[in-house]
Amino acid sequence: MLKDKVFELAQKFSGGTHGSSDYDKDVIFVRGSHDNEYVPFSYLQKEIPDLEHIAKLKGEGFVFSSYDFLELGEFDQWYLNQFNKKLLTKVTKNIGILHYPDQKAIFDTVEVVHQTFQILKDHKVLMNGKNLPIQLGEWYSKIIFGLNQIKSSSQRGFDFKTDNGKVVEVKVHWHDATSPKGVKIKKSLAELSDFCIIIYIAKNFTIRDILFLDSEFILRKFDTKGHTIFLKDQDVASYFFSRSDKHFDKVVNKMALLKFATPALAIKLEDRMK
Repeated sequence: MLKDKVFELAQKFSGGTHGSSDYDKDVIFVRGSHDNEYVPFSYLQKEIPDLEHIAKLKGEGFVFSSYDFLELGEFDQWYLNQFNKKLLTKVTKNIGILHYPDQKAIFDTVEVVHQTFQILKDHKVLMNGKNLPIQLGEWYSKIIFGLNQIKSSSQRGFDFKTDNGKVVEVKVHWHDATSPKGVKIKKSLAELSDFCIIIYIAKNFTIRDILFLDSEFILRKFDTKGHTIFLKDQDVASYFFSRSDKHFDKVVNKMALLKFATPALAIKLEDRMK
């Protein structure tokens, strides 16, 4: 099979160094069977005579993605080892990677995801076409803070409200770390709400931290010259649930918070929430 030949050549190429060649100037590289094995496409063309275009590899199941789209930390080190030069940012912008996904594994996973989504729908966690992290974060907010999700009188769809009618804006941030720019909140939404809840979801879908802030406080304390407010971690660090007890009284279901928190957050909260 062509795939096996490509993997064999990627292993062979990666087994040596090529500092005196021009292969570092290639803009298309093919990943082998391991994260530390790659091969320039021009090298493959020399070794496989009828490999005229990447379309042939695509026809065999390879997928093309820009380097910037993929998370390939190993490629930087591989490049340095092969060509004795550091991979510069201006170079990476032009590089494309052909990689071979395990289609059977993906198909099996899609089936599992489908089944999982159905279970979440059956239990009224997922209700519409929003992506999973956002819906899960909103559901966390509902179950932890006892929010009511009701039809909005505006065109927003649904609003979150407390039992006493206070409007809550829920913002979900899904990543293991926050961008240096912070979490973005529309000024208009802060103005229309009484509280803002920011649920920080880790990549494994558990809660890594929570902010529960008065909207008036956000508008007063943070820069609101434009249409967007950015809540940077360093500016709101003292208000995170992992550090502050101020809004623990807003928690309706403590067990749910501890159950869906990351182990690190749960340890910080457990004794303080008794």
